Amino acid sequence: MNKQQVARKIARILNHLYPEPAIPLQHCDSYTLLIAVLLSAQCTDARVNLVTPALFALASTPQAMIKLSIQKIQTIIHSCGLSPQKAKAIWELSHILLDRFEAQVPESFEELESLPGVGHKTASVVMAQAFHHPAFPVDTHIHRCAARWKLSSGKNVKQTEKDLKELFPKKQWNRLHLQMIYFAREHCPAKKHTPDDCPICSWICH
Repeated sequence: MNKQQVARKIARILNHLYPEPAIPLQHCDSYTLLIAVLLSAQCTDARVNLVTPALFALASTPQAMIKLSIQKIQTIIHSCGLSPQKAKAIWELSHILLDRFEAQVPESFEELESLPGVGHKTASVVMAQAFHHPAFPVDTHIHRCAARWKLSSGKNVKQTEKDLKELFPKKQWNRLHLQMIYFAREHCPAKKHTPDDCPICSWICH
């Protein structure tokens, strides 16, 4: 099979296993999703979901967030790691949303990526999941699977994202990135992976 055929078969398997994948980060709107995704950098979604209820109980809007001190935010999110940088970014981006965007999360890659603590992956998740614009956020799970499945030889997530976007139809991107994350966690982990037991690696790796 060529790459295109492999990609189509992978999509069929993922659609069967995860027909309606839920967004793994708990949130209630574009702002809380943005904060949750920012917190998930170098941290598990499960850990973020343990931390955000306490944070959002105090501040689920930019207006409420800037009333907290950076130290207070840091204390709440401490277990997510990188808490000094993340707390400062959350407080500063909340100010910017109020000053420049009428307290609304902007609906463009350029404006999102201009916010403190918001890189391309975070912007992609928000664009895809909050605003339903086609995007293909690539995390370590997707990067790993794309390499194992020989869909990309990219040395970084930027190249992997480019390769995957060329292989899969744009209308599939938003759902597919979630499907790949769930699949990677359940069937294709970084460690103790048994290719023969994996619904995709079992036929690709032979």
